[in-house]
Order: sequence, then structure tokens, then C-alpha cells
Amino acid sequence: MKSFSSSSFASGDHTEALDLAFAAVQKDPQALFTNFQWFLFAGKDTIFFTAFSKETFDKERLKQLVAQVVGLAPQLTHGFIGARPGQPLTESQLDAITSVEMVDTFEGYPDKWLGKSADIYDHPDLPLFRFMAATRKGGPDEEGRVSIIQVRAAHSVLEGSDSALLSRSQTASHGIQKNKANKVALGQRIKGAIGAGIAVTLHLFFAHVLSPPDKPFGYRTLPLTRDRMRKLANRLGVRQRSLYFAIVTHALHSETDHRHNQEVITAAYTMLDTKRTDIDDDFFRVRALMAKFKYIPDFVNYARNVDKVVSEIETSDVTSFQTTTLALFALHRKVHKLFPFLYGERFWRFSGRTDTVLTLVPPHRTFGPVTQWMMEPIYCGAYHPAQNICTFCPGREYMTLNFVMEQRYIDLVGRIEPLIASIEAMDLPAVEKASEEADV
Repeated sequence: MKSFSSSSFASGDHTEALDLAFAAVQKDPQALFTNFQWFLFAGKDTIFFTAFSKETFDKERLKQLVAQVVGLAPQLTHGFIGARPGQPLTESQLDAITSVEMVDTFEGYPDKWLGKSADIYDHPDLPLFRFMAATRKGGPDEEGRVSIIQVRAAHSVLEGSDSALLSRSQTASHGIQKNKANKVALGQRIKGAIGAGIAVTLHLFFAHVLSPPDKPFGYRTLPLTRDRMRKLANRLGVRQRSLYFAIVTHALHSETDHRHNQEVITAAYTMLDTKRTDIDDDFFRVRALMAKFKYIPDFVNYARNVDKVVSEIETSDVTSFQTTTLALFALHRKVHKLFPFLYGERFWRFSGRTDTVLTLVPPHRTFGPVTQWMMEPIYCGAYHPAQNICTFCPGREYMTLNFVMEQRYIDLVGRIEPLIASIEAMDLPAVEKASEEADV
């Protein structure tokens, strides 16, 4: 049994499905995790979601919000010792995973709240998420903000598409994600398995030989108005996401001493893919892609080249990469079961030659009872011990850039606003190609 949710089972007997799920997690709390989920759980990856509120949150109201979210995302009910998959959390569990504090000011939020969220993994008998609220003592500030809410969770139980759905008060229940009708050829499967075997061996070897020392991480958010960036993308004649990718990578990795390779900036980025196959992960909707952006000092030419690279990658067949990646997760899970000592901190700190990870989550447009209290901008991001990550979270009015990176890159985030202003000041010739995208 994998990827538990209330709609995961073909059987019409919901009670039987819950009984089977309960029996499975008694032996292994992560028994219902897919291989992808397991990999993120073993690496102690975490995510965060935070937004200000125009309404006051106390302990009881916060627990009511948790109950609403759990009802829409039943995957939050398992993965920990003592879990009852598909059942409401107990009062004691709700008390343990919620917290409320009173503050004098919201200055420094949400950045001052952000971190690795390691405490989620420190208590194996508690659900793999936390809800926090801070309420202003003096009532609304000049922007009408009364409280700020933050959700922190293991990445193994929530992804960006989940928070996008929950922001609309819609179900984030996963069900079965693979498309059994779209078969991956046997040759491609064999090639993927061989590739995974080689990759796992090399991954383990180089992780233990070349893993860098633990580096200080920093956390920073940057809200940008979408209308401003949309106009700029149109002037450049590039996709909006290409503009965001270009601005971040050029600002943070333009100096040779900040890049592994003087010729290219290497990035992994994620996207949703509706073209599912019969080997796809049964939980995660997201798919990872790899890109190499040729470094060009002139930003306009660099951004247009980034747009070209993104277009070429997304119009190509990425099934082979996905097949190998999923096979790699599966093999790591098997090796870990036999030789858990190989997967210590050195392994999880190794990131290879990737400069940065760029994650564009689906639009977060608030609607319904779960988020009627919420104000934009909306912030969300992820932490992985080995990756410099920038998560792009679009709302109706704002796109927030959420940085979880080595401190040396956080120190360079201040370059982004001046870079945008310098491009806006340019006398650029009109370009007919527009940047209209449903995913931004």
C-alpha cells in the first residue's frame, strides 16, 4: 500500500481501506510512503507556508484551522508512530503541534521565523507538521495585519501543489498519480534501472569522499508585484518564469567565485506534468528537470537564452530522466534498509554540481473557509540540507521569492531589486512575443 489518501483505493469499502492502512503503519510508520516520499523523509526535508492575517488567531481557532486542513489533506494523518490514517487528530495531538505567541510588532517577519524545522523530526510520535501563530498585542498594524500564521511540515507529506489547493479550500488528497494506460517501454525501464544502479553507487561514493562541511544557511523572502514583472517579461519577450529564473541565477551566481563552472550556471527546476506514465510516483505530482544556463554578462541576452533553454527542455521527452530518478529513489530505499550507516549527514549534505534549485509552485489564490483570513503576499519554500533553493510562489498580486540557501548567497539577494530597476530603465525595443502563462 502506497500514497495513502481517502481516495487512494479502488475498493468501495472505505472502512476496509482505513483498516488496511492502520495495520500497515503499525509495523512501519512510513509504510504508506512512496519511494520519493521516503527519500525526502530520510533526508529530513521540510517545507514552510506563511501569510499574514486580518483576523485574530488564538489557540482554539488555530486548532480548528488544523482540523480543516487535515480533512482536506488526509496524508497528514500518517507517517508517525501512533498514527491512525484517515482519522481526525486527537485533542492532545492538536495541542502538541500548535502554538500561539503574542508579539509587539511584525518587523522581521516572516524571515525571522524561517529555519530547518528539524524539531518536526525530533518527536517521532507526533504528526509531521506544525501550525504556528503570532498575534500583535496592539491590534491591527498600519497594513491591517493582526496575526501571522506559519505551517511547517515534512516535505514527504506536503508539496507545492498541495498548498496551492489548500489556499483555495480544495482537497489536496493525492490518490493514485500514475497513468497505467501510458506504458513506459521495457527498454527504457531497463535503461533507467541500470542508470539508477550506477547513480546510486556514484552518489554514495562521492557523498562520503567529497561531501563539504556543514555550511551556515540563511533564509530570506522577497515579494515582487506580478504586474511589474509581467510588463518586464513582455518587454524582454520571454516567459515570466524564465525572467524569474534569470534574475535569481544572474544575481546570485554571476561572479566566478560563486560558480562551479565559469561557462554555465547549473540549475534543477521543478514543474507539474500532466503527462503521467505507469511508472510515475503515486504521491508527488511534481517532476524535476535539469538545466544549464550559459552565463552571459549582459542580462538581456542572458534572460533570452534562459527562455530558449527552458523551452527546449520542456518540449523534449523527459520520461527517461524521470524513470531513472524514480528508480534511484527505490534503490536507495533498499540499500538503506540493508546498510543504514551509509546514509549519515555526509550523504545528505552532498549536492553535486548543482548551483541552485528553482521551484515554481502553482498559483496560490485564496478562496473559501480555509483561507478567508489570509492576506497577500503568501510565502512558501523548502529546505534540503544539500541544496540552495529558491521557491517562487505566485498569488493574485504578488510573486514571492523564498530563499533557503547558504548564507553567502543570502547576502547577495539584495542585488535582485537593483537588477530589476536597471532593466526597467533600459530603452528596450518592442518585442511581439508575450509572456502569458497559466502556471504563473
